[in-house]
Amino acid sequence: MAKKGSKYYVVWIGKSPGIYETWKECQVQISGYPSAKYKSFPTKEAATEAFRSSYDQYYSFGPKKDKKEYTAFREEIIWESICVDAACSGNPGLMEYQGVTTSDKTELFHKGPFEQGTNNIGEFLALVHALAYLNKLSEKPQTIYSDSKTAMSWVRNKKVKTNLKPTEKNQAIFELIDRAVLWLKNNNYNHKILKWNTEKWGEIPADFGRK
Repeated sequence: MAKKGSKYYVVWIGKSPGIYETWKECQVQISGYPSAKYKSFPTKEAATEAFRSSYDQYYSFGPKKDKKEYTAFREEIIWESICVDAACSGNPGLMEYQGVTTSDKTELFHKGPFEQGTNNIGEFLALVHALAYLNKLSEKPQTIYSDSKTAMSWVRNKKVKTNLKPTEKNQAIFELIDRAVLWLKNNNYNHKILKWNTEKWGEIPADFGRK
């Protein structure tokens, strides 16, 4: 019987894929590893079953959802769009972000994990990444969904208001923030950034599925 509060960590893609019993052990396998894939599970049995399966059944989106599941609200969603989201294990902690197509959750970009980041910073970087991505792709106005009001305000104001302090470990994050703010100040865009209505529509398609 699993102890209350215990977790098991599956690392599908990392320095040494496997099942780990502590977050510290898991962190060793994913820290600094490009596009590491990992997730926590409440029991060893669940972790073992997950490790035997493909990570895409659990990672990023959880079980695949067809947009027909949103029947009551599907007409409200702009399906030809991009969704962005971030995940952070701890505050601060390992942070990563990604962007996917809203209609079928095809991954367009994924960055991280980065050490000593925050979820808000990840959401902000994801939005700016999406804007730059769309600017290169086409001049035609596109729609980007985010579930972070904070990140949306930072983009709108072209300024990041974070309590996170720079350290040697998160230097890369602050470099990305500086580049993102500079991009916002030096580039114009006509893409719309809209708030994803999680309460009505469910989790945003770019969600990492680790709640």
